[in-house]
Amino acid sequence: MRPPMQRSRPALASRPASSQVIELPIPESDVALVGALQAGRAEARKALFDRYSNDVERILYRILGPDPDTVDLLHDVFVVALGSIGQLRDPLALPGWLRGITVNKARKHILRKQRWRFIQLFAPSDMPEREAPATPLEVSAALRCTYQVLGQLPADERVAFALRFVDGMELTAVAEACSVSLATIKRRLTRAESTFKALAADQPELAEWLAKGAER
Repeated sequence: MRPPMQRSRPALASRPASSQVIELPIPESDVALVGALQAGRAEARKALFDRYSNDVERILYRILGPDPDTVDLLHDVFVVALGSIGQLRDPLALPGWLRGITVNKARKHILRKQRWRFIQLFAPSDMPEREAPATPLEVSAALRCTYQVLGQLPADERVAFALRFVDGMELTAVAEACSVSLATIKRRLTRAESTFKALAADQPELAEWLAKGAER
């Protein structure tokens, strides 16, 4: 009798040692970053935050000063950016687009605080008072005074003044961030500077700043 024939087993296809998908790093260019974000790559969200969070936080601080809500606003800026990244048609415009979102968030925050102060003027006496935000001890008297004065300016003028004179942003960049024309931003800055100087004249902490401004 012949021994039973053994069926030859097909060769097994080689498998990778691990089925884990290896994500490629996000390239440095904003074009590649926007492409990765619009493709829904999870690691691109972290790359966006790592690349631009310092700039966004700086602009928020320049506009708002030592505000305890800055961290929440920083988070909100990136939530809005990630939710609307599909609307960004020109990837090279990413930095300016983020600045625009940041300025809009800061402006709305200023308006909310102004409305709250207005409500408090007419609120019943039994309405619970809102505690004033604590100012960090390391904030200088001049800086604290600067933002107290800025708090008396209309929101649009305050934003323009802070971006131009506190952050040192170029006029065209200020206009772009505020989504207005160059002529409009110049008018806002003229009004803001005039009002600021008038209000700051009564503040001895700002005498040095005013003196330097007169020399320019």
